[in-house]
Amino acid sequence: MTDVVIIEHGRHERNYWSDIWRYRELFYVLAWRDVAVRYKQTIIGASWALIRPFLTMVVFTMVFSRIAKLPSDAAIPYPLMVFVGTLAWTFFSTGLTDASNSMIGNSNLISKIYFPRLIVPTAAVVVAFADFLIAFGLLLGMMVWYQFLPSWHVLFLPVFVVAGIAATIGPSLWVTALNVKYRDFRIIVPFIVQLGLYVSPVGFSSSIVPEKWRLLYSLNPVVGVIDGFRWSLLGSDIYLPGLAVSFAVIAAFMWLGVHQFRATEKSFADLI
Repeated sequence: MTDVVIIEHGRHERNYWSDIWRYRELFYVLAWRDVAVRYKQTIIGASWALIRPFLTMVVFTMVFSRIAKLPSDAAIPYPLMVFVGTLAWTFFSTGLTDASNSMIGNSNLISKIYFPRLIVPTAAVVVAFADFLIAFGLLLGMMVWYQFLPSWHVLFLPVFVVAGIAATIGPSLWVTALNVKYRDFRIIVPFIVQLGLYVSPVGFSSSIVPEKWRLLYSLNPVVGVIDGFRWSLLGSDIYLPGLAVSFAVIAAFMWLGVHQFRATEKSFADLI
């Protein structure tokens, strides 16, 4: 029996979250389309998902390890520590950048039919997660190369992967809603992403941050995600109070993002 979608005033407000499930096929279509389009007509295709974090790892290893002489955590090879941080950061930055422009890129679809608009930026984050999975395969190869086996901490990796997804979706929804109304964010977001790369512990360990500043530093939600990745995969130390702060900020951004997105969603079709 075919499902019948009834559109009436106020109905989608009461059943918004169930509508997301009912429109799940649209979510799959948008995500798959974006995956196919991302590397269309490129020479090396999906290999870009490997090249970008790998080159970032090489540059950061040279700058922070060879030139700045910053220490690694315990006996962890510095390139391995940097690549894990790069992996987490690349997922966040790619998801945020793609999601912030997703509504504008799907303007024709949004202006013509009703569906929960939340599907669009979330699908963009899923595309970034596909790149993450590809690059994760390279990480496994590096761990074999360095003969580095994870400990039992790896059982907690899914927790930090979910935290990384939440840390990406929350700000993405908030920025996406603002970008529809204020197109300046198309310029602001790349600047924020570039700045965030250097203030987040991607090329160095967060343990070098002085103790009195670590809680404040952990207000950056990506800090907890990167530290969690390194703890679960490499066995590095983790600052539990800072992790709690990062998780609290992630939850706050998720609430703010959903609230802001839902508050402005009705006006998207008119603004676009």
